[in-house]
Amino acid sequence: MTSMIKLIGIEKKLGGQPVLQGVDLSIPVGKLTTIIGGSGSGKSVLLKHMIGLLQPDRGEVWIGDVEISRLSGTKLNDVRRRFAMLFQGAALFDSLSVFENVAFPLREKLRMKGPEVTRRVEEKLAQVELAGMGHKFPAELSGGMRKRAGLARALVMEPEIILFDEPTTGLDPLMAKSIHDLIVAMQRRFGFTAVMVSHEIPEIFAISDWVAMLRNGKIAAMAPADEFQQIADPDIQEFISVGGTVVLPGSHVR
Repeated sequence: MTSMIKLIGIEKKLGGQPVLQGVDLSIPVGKLTTIIGGSGSGKSVLLKHMIGLLQPDRGEVWIGDVEISRLSGTKLNDVRRRFAMLFQGAALFDSLSVFENVAFPLREKLRMKGPEVTRRVEEKLAQVELAGMGHKFPAELSGGMRKRAGLARALVMEPEIILFDEPTTGLDPLMAKSIHDLIVAMQRRFGFTAVMVSHEIPEIFAISDWVAMLRNGKIAAMAPADEFQQIADPDIQEFISVGGTVVLPGSHVR
């Protein structure tokens, strides 16, 4: 298995409280890996280490052949250009239209102008089934449409890696399924490496290539999605059977 992201012995305390306590995790290139775990187990903290928003107290974070845990400034930004991220609430700018939201990273990061911006934005909006919606503002969109707009903005930079932090939070089951299906379709089409944090049990087993579980500050298990469900660990089986609502020991930070 070739890794796009590798975490080695990651430890992190927040407010004096240990959150990550020696995380070892390899994210395979070109696959969709979902990280599950109890509420407060540190899943989002883990994502922030992958993109360099947090630095570990100990350990190493590798993106390809670059170790980023102590990088800053231009060197860190160069690595971050390989990433995009879809946040829980899509994190759209309320004062900008959907078109301008999607165009924002092209203009800010790539200094792109003119017809190429229009072409790229309209292409991505069409791919997430928002063709003709560029003139609308976030307040005029449904929850599902805002998620789609956020995904279009993530895709527009054509990243190697996209991180998804609870991408279906707040959606009804049918809309959540449509967003999951869209993420899978885009990942298969463009081949980016996807890392998703999700509480959607058992749905994630149908969409993920790999599943990893964070428990007590470490990766308790990682396996292909179909094999993960067969792991004999009683805590894992209980977590799966009750739909991910169990708060596991050691859970205290989301």
